[in-house]
Formats: sequence, C-alpha cells, structure tokens
Amino acid sequence: MTNYKKVVYLDADTIVVKSIEDLFKCEKFCANLKHSERLNSGVMVVEPSEAVFNDMMSKVNTLPSYTGGDQGFLNSYYSDFPNAHVFDPNIPQEVLKVRPVPEMERLSTLYNADVGLYMLANKWMVDESELRVIHYKLGPLKPWDWWTFWLLKPVDVWQNVGERLEETLPGTGGGKNPNDELLVKFLFLLPFCVLVCYYRSFLHTGGFLFRTSLCNHIRHLYFIIRSSGTVAYSGVSSSSNINVNNPTKVPVYLGGISVFVCFMAVVVSLGISITIVPQQVMPWTGLFLMYEWTFTIFFLLFGAFLHLIYQQGRRIVTQLTPVSADTDLFNSDSKKDHRQASSCDIVSWYYGLGMAFLAIVAPSLPCIFGITTLFLRLGLMVVGGIILASFMTYASEHLASRSFLKGCEDRDTTQSRECFLC
Repeated sequence: MTNYKKVVYLDADTIVVKSIEDLFKCEKFCANLKHSERLNSGVMVVEPSEAVFNDMMSKVNTLPSYTGGDQGFLNSYYSDFPNAHVFDPNIPQEVLKVRPVPEMERLSTLYNADVGLYMLANKWMVDESELRVIHYKLGPLKPWDWWTFWLLKPVDVWQNVGERLEETLPGTGGGKNPNDELLVKFLFLLPFCVLVCYYRSFLHTGGFLFRTSLCNHIRHLYFIIRSSGTVAYSGVSSSSNINVNNPTKVPVYLGGISVFVCFMAVVVSLGISITIVPQQVMPWTGLFLMYEWTFTIFFLLFGAFLHLIYQQGRRIVTQLTPVSADTDLFNSDSKKDHRQASSCDIVSWYYGLGMAFLAIVAPSLPCIFGITTLFLRLGLMVVGGIILASFMTYASEHLASRSFLKGCEDRDTTQSRECFLC
C-alpha cells in the first residue's frame, strides 16, 4: 500500500459520526490507548512503509501477542506506545516544521469512543457533541444484530445512520438486507397458518377437545354468548358427574411435572426462535418475530402437554367409574359441558394473555423507566423475569389440574350419554 501517503483503518464495528479528516495529519502511526497500557487497533492511522513492513515480518514469530492476533503483536512491536504524546490536530504548521516527527502518537477518545465504557458509566467520557468515531467494542454484542438495540443505548446511532443510507451496494439501502426479506415474510406468515390449522383440530378447553365438525364450533360459540362469562377458580363444579363411590383426585406429582414441562417448553421455544430469526434484521422486526415464534412454539408444546393430561383424566375415569344409566342427563349435561368448556376457555385465555403480557413487559421495563445503564437494565429484566416465572409456575399447575379434572368430567358425561342412547 505504499502508493498511499496515509491510511486510516476502521474496524467493521465502528461508525463515523463526524468528520475524521484531521486523522490524516497524524505522523507514521497513531492509535487509541485502552486500559491505560494497551493500544486498540480498531482505529489506526498508518503511513505505509516497506521498511516497517519488512521489520514487522522479521519479528512476527518472536514477539508475543496477548490476543494471538494483530492487536497483541502491535502492542509488542510498539512497546513504548503508552508513553507517546496525544495527537493534537490543531498544532500550528510552523511548530510541526521544526519539531521532530514522532514515531507514534496517541489518539484521544474522540476518535475511538468505547461503547463498553459508556454502558458502565451511562455517559461518554468526552463531550458527546465532539465525538468522531464510536466503537462498539463489547464482546458479542454487535450493532448489526437486532437484539443489541434493546440492550445498548448507543446502538440507536448505528441504526439511525443505517436507515438513512442510500442503495449504493446490495443491502445498504435503509439498512435492510434484501436476502432476508423473503425469509422474514415467510417467518411472519407461517405461525399464523400453523395456529389456524391447530385451532381447526383442537379447541383449548383446559385440555383439548377434538372438534370434527362446523356444527360443534357453532354450538360452542352459542353457549359462550349465553354464558355470563364469570370464571370460577375451582377446576370442577360441585355438580360434577364423577362417581362419588370412585372419587378421582389430581395426582400429587402433576403440579411438579407441569411446571417442569412449562419451563422446558419456554427454553425450547426461545432456543428455536433465536435460531430461526435472522440476526441482521431491523430491531422491531426481530423483536416481533421473536415473540411471534416463541409464543407459537410454546402454545403448541404446552398445549400438547395439557391435551395429554386431559386424556389421562379420561382414562383414569374409564378405569374407576362404572357405566350407569340416567335418562335425565343428556340435555342438562350438554348445556353444562358447554358452560364448563366456556369457563375453561376463558380461564385459559386469561392465563395465556397474562403470560404474554408479562413476557412483553419484563424486557420492556428499562425502556418504560428510561434506564440506559447496562447492568441496571439487566437487573430490571431479571426482576421482571422472576415475576413472569412465578406467574408461569402458578398458571401451569392450575391449567394442568383443570385439564385433568375436565378430562375426568367429560369421560363421565360421555359414559352417561352412551348409556342413555342405548
């Protein structure tokens, strides 16, 4: 690169927010000092020299590198860098002509503002209006990944610049990636299709009752409209048809299993969602897809578990309850089934919407309270997560118990109807 007089190097995770023409006034080698003793190679000014290059190549196998890469090697090569003078672009030209040309100079924080230090102090170490280059040097949290927008406040600078970009290269227009546009549309529509198909096969009523005809759906809707909408806490009414001689109790282990399955479903849902949602999409798009897929997968997994519990209740009643005829049960049981199904539906929706509400509010608490410090944000999210986990524990136990008892009631009612029809 000796064809160039000066070269300004910028890492991919840096963004220029103000003119950096002053950097071309640097002599020979300039970089920013981090942690009081080590230079950071994210922003550098170099004067291409074949002699320097050959000298570096002769020492590359002997000088240690604490990073195992270029930054560690440069710290060994420029071992006296911490003692270098700070670069001042405003030195008069007359002074520059008479002073010795420095071998290296230190750039101020204005040219390499570290986001990590910002998040610790919740402010820049220098005047924000004078910043030239922001460096998103915070481990795996890079500004092009959508989720960092919700964790690191300075990422909004990156996103704002990206949205103003014109289409000069593929993927630069408005910060969007054209390769992901079709995938995003597919990921957006697929959960709705899955839920529609799932709803057509199973209707959530504390467990899942299989509905095979449009007539059943219409009749169910009719009893919902006639229902008063009052939701009782008890999973079974006092007029349950379960045989008093063979009382059916909720298994003691059901609560613990339901909590375990619930949280495993959450972990699996989050894992799958993180895997399939593209990293480099707009923050709001990524957040929406993340919630959409997490809720959909959780609904399918935990709903399937509740359906199994419902079927288990039906099997237990089949084993414990003898068939007995009762000619007065058919009409009253039909109405009661729909009233209880309506009640179960409402309770299930309350719990489901409650969990969804807390899942949305928990990570949003820092934004609601205007907190920008990273550790306070994480702490507030943890508090919201604990509240969500407590609610999910209670809800999963209650829904599992209701599903089991509903299965018992439905099986007992079915036996009574079958006897009447015979």
